[in-house]
Order: sequence, then structure tokens, then C-alpha cells
Amino acid sequence: MTRRDRQPEVGQEKNGKQHVMSSADGNHRPGRARSNLIFFGLLVLILLALPVGWYFFLRRPPAPPPEPPRPEAQAPVAEVPRPVDIHLAEIEGTVEIRRADGTWREAAKGDPLKASDAVRTRDGSVAVLVGGEAWEVRMEPGTEVSVDELTSSITKIMLQNGMARAKVNGAAKHTFEVRAAGSDAVATTTRGVFAISNNGAGTVAVGTQEGEVQLSGAGKVVIVRSGQQSIVRPGVGPSEPTPIPSSLLLKVKWPQKPLLGTNRLVVTGETAPGAHVEIGGHVVRANADGRFQHTLRLQEGGNDVTVTARSVGGTEAASQTHLQVDTHAPKMGVNVDWK
Repeated sequence: MTRRDRQPEVGQEKNGKQHVMSSADGNHRPGRARSNLIFFGLLVLILLALPVGWYFFLRRPPAPPPEPPRPEAQAPVAEVPRPVDIHLAEIEGTVEIRRADGTWREAAKGDPLKASDAVRTRDGSVAVLVGGEAWEVRMEPGTEVSVDELTSSITKIMLQNGMARAKVNGAAKHTFEVRAAGSDAVATTTRGVFAISNNGAGTVAVGTQEGEVQLSGAGKVVIVRSGQQSIVRPGVGPSEPTPIPSSLLLKVKWPQKPLLGTNRLVVTGETAPGAHVEIGGHVVRANADGRFQHTLRLQEGGNDVTVTARSVGGTEAASQTHLQVDTHAPKMGVNVDWK
């Protein structure tokens, strides 16, 4: 067989193979298409599932809307307590007031007082100080007080000399304190009615009508209750409180004869320590033992002379005489007698 004769056979073999391959391709093409459809279907499902999964599993919930700004809580403004207002509620006679500049001037009803101010009453004059609703003080003739401290919770007053009667209202929850010049005696109360006297030389007396008063001095403290009194003498602490006597001791030396050839009369006498003494309308300071002396000027002719004494317990006593003055008559000695 010649080479030309073989070639067709080869070609036929090739053609046969090709035919076989074409048959195989025809058999597998529908399955492959189906697989592609499934693949693409799954791919589509996956793509569709991504946003759903993101929404349910990966999506963060939206942030809540911001709360409206709360108004800042302002701290309550602490109300500064106002100090007690002091003023002169009553005036009888001549009353003077001293301001910070140190000068005295005549006072008028309604005048206010501040810390460091002072008030004094002349002979025969009285004044009433009122400290808001907390307290009031009646100043007897010949009395001087000054305001040491003045706040909403406490009032401190200095009694220079004389006698003062205080009424402290307990409902006001206010402490009222009186110090005595020339002594370390201090009287303190938050409720009560009491009187305190100071002779300016270290003798201080306290008598309580209502409530109770704490009285201290020379390192000793006593409680003076209603109906009691106590006395502080120079360098000595307050005495033990005793009941207020129902009567007040008062002895005066008067001339035995009512006719005098001089217009000067020396009046001497004795009363209870701490008592407030007036001779002929003039305030006189008794010493620690209650003894007093005063030179009185009389007018020509008839003179009615009265000596009065008032204790811190509220008791009073008086002694009176009538004297005739004739400075042109012959001089004669003056005899005195206790009455």
C-alpha cells in the first residue's frame, strides 16, 4: 500500500475520534448548564443574603437621639442672716447717743444703733432699746450701755454703769449677753426677764424675774433662776443665788434739825449691794457693801429731799425729809440721825 493510500485512513481515524468527542460533548452540555444555573442561583441567594445578614447581625442599632441639655442645677443661695436691728423705742428726758466718731449727741426716738454705738441716760431719764423681736432693754437713769457685737444669733452689750432690765424672747432663738465694765462678770440668757446693775467699780448684781440667767465671773459660774439674785464683788466670783428679799434695806443719815445754814448737804446711807440709788434725782453709786455718799446742793428756803433705792430683784425703798435752808442765819453745826 502506498503512502497516499494510508492518509485517508488516518483522516478517517481522526474523523472518527472527532465524532466520538462530539458525542461526548453533546451528552455533558445539559448537566453543565444545570450546574451553572445552580451556581449562579446560589450566588444570587448569597448576594441577597448579605444585606439581610448585615441588617440582623452586623448592623449597629442607631444611636439614641441626644438628650436635651438639662438645666444646670443651681446651688441654693444661702440666705445671709441679717443681724438684729436695734433702735431706741422709747425716750424720757435726756438721752444721748455716741457714734463711731466718739462724739455724744442728743438721741431721738427711733434712732438705730449699730455695733460700737453707745447710749446713756442722764439723771431722771430712761430709754428703751429694742432688738427686733429678740429682746428689749430698759435703761434706768444714769445708765450707759454700748453694743459690742451684733449678729443674727447673738447680741453682746457692755454695761458701763447703772442698771438695765432686759426681756429676752426665747422664741427668737437668740442669745443675749451683758458684760460689765470694770469686771469680768458676764450675764447670758436665751430666754428670761432679768435686771443687771454695775457700779463701775467691780460690783455687779443680777436678779431674775423669769427664766434663768447664767452669771460668770472670776472663773465661777452660777445659774440665777426665777426669783433669785446673785452678786459679783471685785475679784470674787458670783455669790450662790439666793431668794430675792421681799423688802429692800435702806438707811439714810438725815440732819436732826430741819433748819440749815448752808446749801450743801452731805447725804450718806446704806442699802443692799448692787442696788440703784438716787438722791434728789441724782444717781449715786453704792460701793461693794452698799454704802453710798453724795453731796447735795440745796436751794434757799424749803427743800424736799428723797433718797430711793431699787434692787435688781425689783424691790424698792425710799426715805424722805424736809429741810429749810437759811444761809443768812447764824452758823450752826449739823447733826445727823439714822432713819
